[in-house]
Amino acid sequence: MSTEPFTKERQTFLRLITTNPSSITAGFTVKEGGVSEAPFSSLNMGLHVNDDPSHVVSNRDICANAAGIPLSNWVFADQVHGCHIAEAGLEHRGNGAFDYATALPETDGIYTKQPNLVLALAYADCVPVFFYEEETGLVGIAHAGWKGSVLDIGGAMIRRFEEEGADIRHIQAVIGPSIGACCYKVDERVIAEVDKLFEGHEELPYIEAEPGQYSLDLKKLNKALLLKAGLHRENISVSNRCTSCEEDLFFSHRRDLGKTGRMVGFIGRKEEGS
Repeated sequence: MSTEPFTKERQTFLRLITTNPSSITAGFTVKEGGVSEAPFSSLNMGLHVNDDPSHVVSNRDICANAAGIPLSNWVFADQVHGCHIAEAGLEHRGNGAFDYATALPETDGIYTKQPNLVLALAYADCVPVFFYEEETGLVGIAHAGWKGSVLDIGGAMIRRFEEEGADIRHIQAVIGPSIGACCYKVDERVIAEVDKLFEGHEELPYIEAEPGQYSLDLKKLNKALLLKAGLHRENISVSNRCTSCEEDLFFSHRRDLGKTGRMVGFIGRKEEGS
């Protein structure tokens, strides 16, 4: 997989391309191109941030139309910064797409083997991690803030793929736009949890910026954990975009002091005649 610039259809999301782009639709939405009003201007995709729900559904329709799979075939989750991973089937079509109450409960990772089903999670600084394995047709997406990262949700997704018959040599992953180390400082409590994941000889994903404060690179942390889980280095792509720095493109929970919209990361596999 590799990250690519804006889609030509509508400038509503950054497209993620796989080795088989004709069958995969995957991307990460940006903040412009929708109907929401300030402070959610304008392509807010989150139903849980006190935006007008009708505006959010309209925004989701805009993205679904550009992605080529109707919103009725999308699946969203109630994210809790954990590491629970759920398998989505045809019976989950539309869950969380039009109202938050039907979202998959307490879930931060979703995968499916079903075609024409789009998996979607919301972000405003946390790390989106996308997964694909061509032979099995498996696709997946994980939401990794610092808590999900130290719980190794990416590694957990890889293990689920392997249980479903995927070959570790062929699993591909993209680590999408998130807050960068340039803008993300954490305290010793968080760093103590990060340190538990390393044995002392690896390059650490943080530096001490000032006494008791550390610049943490969540993308680097997640890449290290994917490698530790057995993913091949050449099968991992990492976006260089920072959701906090790039105010013209992204909502940011930290930059906007919590009062902001949400982007979504999404992935699905198209199959004609299904």
